[in-house]
Amino acid sequence: MTTSAPTPNLETDVIIVGAGPVGLACAIEVGRTGKRCLVVDKGALVNSLTGYPTNMEFFSTPDLIEIGGYPLVSSRYKPIREEAIDYYRRVASKEKLRLLLYESVEDLSGEKENFTIKTSKRTISCKAVVIATGFFDQPNLLNIPGEDLPHVSHYFREAFTFTGRNVCIVGAKNSAALAALQCHRRGAHVTMIIRGEQVGPNVKYWIRPDLMNRIEEGSINALFNSTITHIRESEVDIQSPEGAKTLSCDVLLALTGYHPDYTLLKKLSVDIADDHAATPLYNEETFESSRPGVFLAGTVCGGRHTSRWFIENGRHHAKCIANALA
Repeated sequence: MTTSAPTPNLETDVIIVGAGPVGLACAIEVGRTGKRCLVVDKGALVNSLTGYPTNMEFFSTPDLIEIGGYPLVSSRYKPIREEAIDYYRRVASKEKLRLLLYESVEDLSGEKENFTIKTSKRTISCKAVVIATGFFDQPNLLNIPGEDLPHVSHYFREAFTFTGRNVCIVGAKNSAALAALQCHRRGAHVTMIIRGEQVGPNVKYWIRPDLMNRIEEGSINALFNSTITHIRESEVDIQSPEGAKTLSCDVLLALTGYHPDYTLLKKLSVDIADDHAATPLYNEETFESSRPGVFLAGTVCGGRHTSRWFIENGRHHAKCIANALA
């Protein structure tokens, strides 16, 4: 005999799209005003965090990523991925949040106070919608031949399987820097392919010197002012200041950043600014978007400027939205 998770009561006032830390914070704060909330996510609970590297240490201290007034107890000065995932799971359970996981939102019809949202499994009525979808599911593609080969990934989980292999890493920000150091220390032969002339100046102050020292001593190879032009099964073509060259490559990590799900935002009729950041339009006090009754929360508010909002400051959007809805 098998059992499955029961489907929660679907009667709701507010649907929150995205079960990440900010989406959960919104469900808690809006729920405390007396409104019924339902959280819908196309993946797992805190899906983005499940995609972070194994044992990754957060850049923030525990108090800065807490939600709902619940303390995050960590054995370290800064919590690791697994501690944070379990913390948000326990908070969701304690608050008895209603969750529809592995269910994607496909369309939204109607108007404020009388919306109908269509998911991959059902339709649900609600009065307001909060979009807290983040950006981690949408990598910035290289758009070059071979990017779809199986040894190419836009995510890094761990380096143990890369021992003795030629690993090429595209990018020069925090994710790329951490991946390069971990791969090197697990015995991989690492080459960083960096479009600019230096490692990103905003790489965390305790990571950047470590990486620069490894580059200077030659244990990590770095090609600056360089781009990949073609990917094949075991090698890549590079255009560098010295001209074209071909490198051996068993694993390619294209850690070039991420962006919001603009396809979803357009389906939900949220207007996007015609600027470099492609920022969704919203009221900076209430976080209500250009579509009345549809609110934005968290990193999705920054468009392609994905470093503007994160858990530390994005979680505070929840109270602004709760106040607006109340």
